Amino acid sequence: MSLEHIRMDIARVDDDIIRLLARRMELAELVLEEKKRLGLPINDDRQNALVLKRAMEKATELNIDTAAVREIFSILIRMSIDRQHEMSGEGNL
Repeated sequence: MSLEHIRMDIARVDDDIIRLLARRMELAELVLEEKKRLGLPINDDRQNALVLKRAMEKATELNIDTAAVREIFSILIRMSIDRQHEMSGEGNL
């Protein structure tokens, strides 16, 4: 496989990642609707810890740098919280 072909594959994976990030943000909006309905706060430290734990386990299973995965998932959690605050009228993007 040529370098150019590999780079094209990477670009396709990057596109997929962006689409998945957009889907994750859509789901964060649905989570907010349920939290509002249930009278729950936006931030849920227990759920955040569960997401990180699940990501770390998967990273370990796939032999991926767990510190990097933790950082990425911390950013994803923060993005979701920020989106929920924005949708609640409590923040701005």
